[in-house]
Amino acid sequence: MLSLTVIAVVFGVIFLAELPDKTALASLMLGTRYRASYVFAGVAAAFVVHVALAIAAGSLLTLLPHRWVQGVVGVLFLAGAAMLLLSRGDDEETVKAPSDQSFWKVSGAGFMLILVAEFGDLTQIMTANLAARYDDPVSVGIGAVLGLWAVAALGVFGGRMLMKRVPLSLITKIAAAFMVVLAGFSLYEAIAG
Repeated sequence: MLSLTVIAVVFGVIFLAELPDKTALASLMLGTRYRASYVFAGVAAAFVVHVALAIAAGSLLTLLPHRWVQGVVGVLFLAGAAMLLLSRGDDEETVKAPSDQSFWKVSGAGFMLILVAEFGDLTQIMTANLAARYDDPVSVGIGAVLGLWAVAALGVFGGRMLMKRVPLSLITKIAAAFMVVLAGFSLYEAIAG
């Protein structure tokens, strides 16, 4: 059965963690050069693959004893918060622009950019952690995909406006704070048993 609470929590965490990521900026760049709907189609498909891989990894974590999983998840959330706070944002991903504007060329460029850029990225690791934490892969998957799609839509369709209104450093700090809170809950559960 789907849990709207899990979907909402995962959506919020993934959305905030992905906002300051280079992928949002890459989506914005592609969206300004090519038809936005074509770019979004490719990006959205890549995020489905990205989340499916993360859910599979997180589901494997649930085979371990509960206290161990909570301890590992807590430490990984703390590491994710540290990565967000310490990243300089200077590792830009590049993608070769398609030579024409056809749907398959543009969406394919968006798909490949996201698939390569996001493999093993923070949000993929966080999604695996959340899948292990909640033991509800469908709800976690829906929340993660919707969060990633929301960021992609903002990047493709309206990223310039958001970045003018909300400083990237504030978004990064909010995402890191959420991860610290989740780490606290996980570590408490690991210790309290």
